[in-house]
Amino acid sequence: MPFVSKTAVAGPARLWLAMSGQLQLFEARDETQRWNVRVSRRARRLSVRVYPGGRVEVVVPLGASPLAIERFVGTHRQWIEERIVDLSAIPAVTNQGRPTSIDLPALGRKYLVEYRPNGDSRVRVTVTGEGWLVVSGRLDNEQRVAKALRTWLASLAQVELARELSQTAGRCGLEFRRVQVRRQRTRWGSCSVSGTISLNVCVLFQAPAVMRYLLIHELSHTRHMNHSRRFWSLVESFEPDYRRLDRELLRGWQQVPGWMFA
Repeated sequence: MPFVSKTAVAGPARLWLAMSGQLQLFEARDETQRWNVRVSRRARRLSVRVYPGGRVEVVVPLGASPLAIERFVGTHRQWIEERIVDLSAIPAVTNQGRPTSIDLPALGRKYLVEYRPNGDSRVRVTVTGEGWLVVSGRLDNEQRVAKALRTWLASLAQVELARELSQTAGRCGLEFRRVQVRRQRTRWGSCSVSGTISLNVCVLFQAPAVMRYLLIHELSHTRHMNHSRRFWSLVESFEPDYRRLDRELLRGWQQVPGWMFA
């Protein structure tokens, strides 16, 4: 399940922090730079997630010591800094205005967007022709417009990604139970033990080869619910160039337009 997160088993130690707070994990270049540390009663492992915009959250199980956290962060510091670089470009795109076009490389489609304000309180998104979208209604609220576009895209993704996943599964000789499409901020996809595959709607903004790699990755989890050597061997048998595509997918947040994060 490729996503911007790292985990490690936490060692036993005393309870040291309240249920949420901040901790300076190491000397930052900017003294105001602090990463959020969240203590979770449900967490069994130390984990760190890097969100679009470069925000870092370290999830800590009860009983983890500051020393264990510092060691964990130190071990994964290079990975964290690489992900911060990958995701720090997101704030720039979130400041963009409403889109005049929507490019979906994964599907080989591009839509031009026309805005038609009227007295309808509900914002509607309608496909009026090949490559044309019309957004109508009260358009004086940017968040409402962005939400309508996200809803339309989610509906499209549910149909198209389900079709792509079924075709890829057939070619690979793998099976899954069902597929769901969501707008996640840290995961590109996941696979449950019951065979349900979850895909991020934002994968539509990636190159076709990257989307195909994600589908292969999650389908391979129906055989191996881990990232063992056997899992990666299976992935490689379907996609020999998986290492490069995995790196592209990790950087893929930079391809997602700002209105998807509004």
